[in-house]
Amino acid sequence: MDIPRIFNITESAHRIHNPFTPEKLATLGTALRLEAGTRILDLGSGSGEMLCTWARDYGVIGTGIDLSQLFTAQAKRRAVELGVTDQVTFIHGDAAGYVADEKVGVAACLGATWIGGGVAGTIALLAQSLRPGGIILIGEPYWRQLPPTEEVAKGCLAGSIADFLLLPELLASFSRLGYDIVEMVLADKDSWDRYEAAKWLTMRRWLEANPDDTFAKEVRAQLTSEPARYAAYTREYLGWGVFALMKR
Repeated sequence: MDIPRIFNITESAHRIHNPFTPEKLATLGTALRLEAGTRILDLGSGSGEMLCTWARDYGVIGTGIDLSQLFTAQAKRRAVELGVTDQVTFIHGDAAGYVADEKVGVAACLGATWIGGGVAGTIALLAQSLRPGGIILIGEPYWRQLPPTEEVAKGCLAGSIADFLLLPELLASFSRLGYDIVEMVLADKDSWDRYEAAKWLTMRRWLEANPDDTFAKEVRAQLTSEPARYAAYTREYLGWGVFALMKR
């Protein structure tokens, strides 16, 4: 049970597996007005940076589930580094369908809404773990500007233009599901750069260390093509944000 190998390679040096910087993650934690003892569930928790830093900074308690063996191991090491092993637990497993045994104050899925078959399904899944009055966090892409063609959308690694919405439409979709949007923190081009460009050095170092690996050809192809693709498409057209929702 694991994610595709290419992600374990390209993001192996990442602490945050989405277009947020540590500063934006801290901004989100502050914006939510987290109180000590708040229980958090994070589906698709990656290398655990959100739970670990929020446990350190705000005294929260959390559980993270992620499909990547590598990222889960990194999350556990991060908890040791920050001295929060008594506050956070990381589970290697499939977060699809996961419901917490004990209701939580914050239920999150940042950038992995495939877990619930899309945004609406993921919100419904998270709601099963949420206590009354709790907050759902959804991290999701949106179009900064609508791609002029389907080819441009595919250049952003979307299946089609219809895969994502413009920001006003995304916010309206949350409202139609019966939720108030009570906060949001958005990535910017600089934080996108930190997420995407950091992969390139990781790939280059991996290729230098693994020249005879059967996967080297695929990594080389991605390193060659990704900088220009990212600059032409994703950086110009695709936004990303975390949206805090409360049931009406």
